[in-house]
Amino acid sequence: MKKKLLSLAAGGALLALIAPAQAQFAKPEDAIKYRQSAFALIGNHMGRINGQLKAPTPNVQVIQSSAALIETLSKLPFEAFIAGSESGGNPPTRAKPEVFKDAAKVKSLTEKMQAEVGKLAAVAKGGDVNAIRAQFGEVGKSCKACHDDYRKD
Repeated sequence: MKKKLLSLAAGGALLALIAPAQAQFAKPEDAIKYRQSAFALIGNHMGRINGQLKAPTPNVQVIQSSAALIETLSKLPFEAFIAGSESGGNPPTRAKPEVFKDAAKVKSLTEKMQAEVGKLAAVAKGGDVNAIRAQFGEVGKSCKACHDDYRKD
């Protein structure tokens, strides 16, 4: 009996993982809120790193922790750019309609940002503040590249 329940649970979990992103959000507003939340957390942790890099004696552990979180968080918001979530939300989405039309370019920019964030997490582990500062700048550039084209001010 336990084996059957365990198998059913594992099968259900697998189905949940392979379900299309659209099915993961009951309403377009849910997708908007999800991606806004993920981006807000990324922004918060970018701010924490920036604050440490400006401090007279940066706390490398804080930087390492935030960089690792950003690496994880960087994978979350992009599954929530689903059809029907082009407008609306509370607060309203800042995504421009083009983000839903330029799939290849958005994917390329997303992959670039995620790669730069991965490098930041790796560099942060080394603890060299100057190297962290340089890579943090690269992450900022990769974020800005997408914001310039696809985020409303």
